[in-house]
Amino acid sequence: MEHLAGAKLIKSTNTLAGVFGKQTVDVITAASDLTLLLDKTGIVLNVVLGRDDLAPLNVAAWVGKSWLDTVTVESREKLQELLKSRGGKSRRWRQVNHPTEAGQDIPVSYGVIPSGQPGLLVAVGRDLRSTAALQQRLLEAQQAFENDYARLRQIDARYRLLFQTTGEAVIVVDALNGEISEVNPAALRLLAISDRKTVGRPVQDLVPSGMSRALQSVIDAARSTGRAEPASVTFGEGAQRQEFMVAGSLFRQEESAYVLLRLTSSAGAAADAGAEHAVQRLNGLVERLPDCFVVTDPAGRLLAANSAFLDTAQLGTFEQARGQALDRWIGQSPVDLRVLLNSLHQHGTVRLFASTLRGELGFETPVEISAVASLNGEEPCIAFVIRDVHRPATHDASRSPALSRPVEQLTELIGRVSLKDLVRESTDMIERLCIEAALELTGDNRASAAEMLGLSRQSLYIKLRRHGLGNLESAEEI
Repeated sequence: MEHLAGAKLIKSTNTLAGVFGKQTVDVITAASDLTLLLDKTGIVLNVVLGRDDLAPLNVAAWVGKSWLDTVTVESREKLQELLKSRGGKSRRWRQVNHPTEAGQDIPVSYGVIPSGQPGLLVAVGRDLRSTAALQQRLLEAQQAFENDYARLRQIDARYRLLFQTTGEAVIVVDALNGEISEVNPAALRLLAISDRKTVGRPVQDLVPSGMSRALQSVIDAARSTGRAEPASVTFGEGAQRQEFMVAGSLFRQEESAYVLLRLTSSAGAAADAGAEHAVQRLNGLVERLPDCFVVTDPAGRLLAANSAFLDTAQLGTFEQARGQALDRWIGQSPVDLRVLLNSLHQHGTVRLFASTLRGELGFETPVEISAVASLNGEEPCIAFVIRDVHRPATHDASRSPALSRPVEQLTELIGRVSLKDLVRESTDMIERLCIEAALELTGDNRASAAEMLGLSRQSLYIKLRRHGLGNLESAEEI
């Protein structure tokens, strides 16, 4: 009877209110986010939520299940340690993750306390989502900081490399006090000065006394407008006196402003101006050239083209052609450009290569192509001159001597042989002429000729033997 009475007592107290009383449960609920009543084996007897946003956990389904089954696999060992401690004096809090139907885990920190009833434990949980969110934001902020720091270091390294290796003389001056902050090696060599004796000194010390007004005007103009046009400034004393063209640009770094002075010798500036003018004149002439002029990279992708090419290719702007392969417009197939590029890589130049130029709207015209390759510089490229060789057709001029003789021979055969034999003879003549033309276009390169004709090399050799073309005395060539 006492055993049965004890069993009834435990059954009647299978809720937190039955164990602690309603007021105590209210205090526990207010102090925690999730409270569980467990038996000694870890079976959930009762659950009380302290927050409504924990509803996705569906805690009502936990009653009657093992507490271990409500968490993810990697969290079960932590719960087992809590159950073994049974709320002893060395109480520990362990973080576990509860899965939800939405596929997101909810982190909860649990501590186990004794209930005062034999065989019953109370697990008190705290929702750690806000803490996890803060930790995630802190981690993202730290990663962003580290990425920004690494990027700034890379930018600084690139700036230092460019500043030290550029051939242009550069002096960085503090815009406020006129002191020299940095001088690159090119400026040190040009002015014949030492870095140790220059940095930290007023920049006016580099110019002769009484001639600092021109340099100061450049600094003032850059400081007020952000940019100063080149002006003539004399540097050095005595035999080392030199005249330079100095241009200034203002830039800011943190809370300070600096003026970047670029120095160019007067003779060098005049030579550069003359060279730039000559280049501009050449570009203008190429743009007005009546023949098509195209520049490509070594693979045949367009880098530049003049107006004549855009008109013949029926393009509105060069942006439609930039980066495209030239065989999009040249030749009936990619073979023409491939033959051209192979010859250019081998010989450097190609003259009067016969092909066709196809427009975007379907217009085709016969052309002759001359090209030159520059493959050894810093920016290798190939230049093509494409000339339209289309001529109005006439009765006599349109027929070349190479074609007129076979046609005359065929005309003489009419009436003497049947039409079937005449067609066969015509086919053989056309085939022979096509093979001869392909060999001539490819410089007797039989592999390229076979590709141009759409034949295998073996088929081409068989036809060469049949028509008696080429030197095919040995059978090893097949």
